[in-house]
Amino acid sequence: MNWDYLQPVQIRFGKGRVREIKDLAENMGCRKGLLVADPFFLTNGLAEQIIEASGGFLAGVFGDVSPNPDVEEVDACADKIRRENIDFVAALGGGSSMDCAKAAAAVCLTDDSIREYHGTGKTVPKEHLPIIAIPTTAGTGSEVTCVSVLTDHKNQKKSPIVSDSFYPAYAIIDPELTYTMPPKVTAGTGIDVLSHALEGYWSRGHQPICDACALHAAGLVFQYLYRAYENPDDEEAREKMCEASVIAGLAFTLPKTTSSHACSFPLTNLYHIPHGEACGLTLDYFARINKDVENGRVQDFARKLGFEDVDAMADAIHDLKEKMGLRNDLKDLKLTDEQIDELIQISHHPNLENNPVTITDEILRDLYESMR
Repeated sequence: MNWDYLQPVQIRFGKGRVREIKDLAENMGCRKGLLVADPFFLTNGLAEQIIEASGGFLAGVFGDVSPNPDVEEVDACADKIRRENIDFVAALGGGSSMDCAKAAAAVCLTDDSIREYHGTGKTVPKEHLPIIAIPTTAGTGSEVTCVSVLTDHKNQKKSPIVSDSFYPAYAIIDPELTYTMPPKVTAGTGIDVLSHALEGYWSRGHQPICDACALHAAGLVFQYLYRAYENPDDEEAREKMCEASVIAGLAFTLPKTTSSHACSFPLTNLYHIPHGEACGLTLDYFARINKDVENGRVQDFARKLGFEDVDAMADAIHDLKEKMGLRNDLKDLKLTDEQIDELIQISHHPNLENNPVTITDEILRDLYESMR
């Protein structure tokens, strides 16, 4: 088995470490940064606090980022970077702000729209501004990945762009920033972490270092996610979920995600199901589909986590979602036959090709019919 490993992001993990932005900017030789933040942080004071703590290194803020960032938002952010002569970008929030910041920090050094690279296969230029990624959720793992997931609402398209230009220079994982996450967000982002770990493990592109990260991250999710959901003030659970999130990010960056993420895109685009919840919706189903691949390696994974087998692990995933009020079906949508056909068609996203079992229309139909 031949494999390669790359992880260029320097990780800074620990409580209070968000105050190190000034030092990191100096390390990079940068002087003028733009904070790209989820809009909520512009109203609750966190963005202002971080700008003040940066000692003048963050000179402005861009907050026009939606939950599924649009290509036009990226272009607007890139335009602001150009006009204000920004030389580094800090991204604060969940995956949305980081996806926007990654793409803007690359395309800003061109005259292009990010649309030219969104689902077109055109290679993103190598030159880019350095990024400091600061997650406020224990979920996406985007702070250590080379992926930017963008939506083009005008053309009804959502897909990831993958480029080495998107790797942040630094990731600051400060568990204190997650303490105010509401339970619903904790649940959705947490099940996304589990999706990253499992899909990274069973992906056709799996490799030993990422496998080890996947196992570690999944174990933390099963142990700590419900604790963090049930008691938001449980600091140990919050910290462990932050650990799970960043390590799951390492687990899937190179192997890439598979079936659950492929199906999540139409579920989010068409029915506005939040990304993490949409991924988790199909996770137990695909665990059963993939359970016996490659001489039972997914069975080994489940047993190392303490389950009798994959079916028991899938049952635990189903029960965890139920306890946290996440979706286990689509019954409330009252889907028509035509809508089921549309879901099947759009679920044939390139990520589906990473699944170790070939996912046919028949398998997808069984999946969606079982949830109807």
